[in-house]
Amino acid sequence: MRLAWPQWAGTLAVKASAFLIVMSCALAALLGVLVHVSVTDQTVGQARSLALSRLRDATREYEAGDALMPGAGLDPPGLPAPLRRLALSGDRGTMVDGHQGRPTMWAAGPAAGHRALAVQVDYSQQSRTIEGLDRSIVWSSALAIGATVLVGAFAVTRVTRRLHATARVARRISAGDLDARVDDPRAKDPSRPQDEVAAVAVALDSMASSLQGKLLSEQRFTADVAHELRTPLTGLHAAAELLPPGRPTELVRDRVAALRTLTEDLLEISRLDTGREKLEADTEELGALARRVVRASGTDTEVRIVRDARVETDRRRLERVLGNLVANAHKHGAPPVVLTVDGPVVTVRDHGAGFPEYLLAHGPQRFRTEGGAKGHGLGLTIALGQAEVLGARLAFGNAVGGGAVAVLRLGEESR
Repeated sequence: MRLAWPQWAGTLAVKASAFLIVMSCALAALLGVLVHVSVTDQTVGQARSLALSRLRDATREYEAGDALMPGAGLDPPGLPAPLRRLALSGDRGTMVDGHQGRPTMWAAGPAAGHRALAVQVDYSQQSRTIEGLDRSIVWSSALAIGATVLVGAFAVTRVTRRLHATARVARRISAGDLDARVDDPRAKDPSRPQDEVAAVAVALDSMASSLQGKLLSEQRFTADVAHELRTPLTGLHAAAELLPPGRPTELVRDRVAALRTLTEDLLEISRLDTGREKLEADTEELGALARRVVRASGTDTEVRIVRDARVETDRRRLERVLGNLVANAHKHGAPPVVLTVDGPVVTVRDHGAGFPEYLLAHGPQRFRTEGGAKGHGLGLTIALGQAEVLGARLAFGNAVGGGAVAVLRLGEESR
């Protein structure tokens, strides 16, 4: 069973903050242990030296037969058993233990008669010193960790904010907005040190500028070619009209008409690519408009009005979209072709093999068709571009029972 981590758990800021917290805690713990051990060793060493010094004095007094100093005695009560055994074995030693509710440093050594001579030194002050030091280490470590995390989080947040801005611009560019730029202020100022985020921002801006330049060159080339072709094609069309009737003349006229249609389509695509198309919106009855489109297409398309609607739209562009969808259904699909109006939603369906997989995955592509189908792949491209100008959504899919389905969703209905 895999655990589902929350989305925020994978962000760079959270990972960096967690790393800072772990490293700060580890460093604080290491320094605290080193300071604690060092101070404890020094404090215990001083108390041990004092206790051993008093034990030597008590030993001299005992051997001289003098009275023992306060805190010294033979086999005193409270002497730790391990220390007593050490003294009885003939060695000297020290040990910290509690005595009468207070920490005490004991020192003991052998005495005549198989007895233990011991002295005790009050260890309360040293114990309080170590406890106070431990509290200070804990509080100072907590403050240091908090300050480190705050400063680190602030620094990481600044970096991640710039990364998020770069990612947003990248998504806008991938969506077709080639005017989008990061414009990282650090990258604009050569006197400031350039970090990796600035390098990524500069690379992304450079890539967008290069793509935009290449796309504009392609658009200009397409428009120029279409414009240059229009004049000779007009003359060729006029000359074809003067040919005598017959099958060869019909073939010539048909090919000239196809070339003129292709040229006009290329001009229309170049206008759509520039993004300078202007809407001429008016209120239109969708049902009546759909019937006009079908009559103009000269096809046997069935029109079904489930629920008529009045919408604010550009009639010429909407007729172009629906006309291209109907023409594509008859050219690449199979009858019957049905155009359905259901409120602001218009659906065109045929009963052929359906749209190819590449179109469903990536949308219409210019000059690409599959299965030996005739055409240049421009009709659906123009329909999609004009739908975007209208502010409508055009989606392509395949019906469960077979056939291609194009769904155009217009704006809100006019009341």
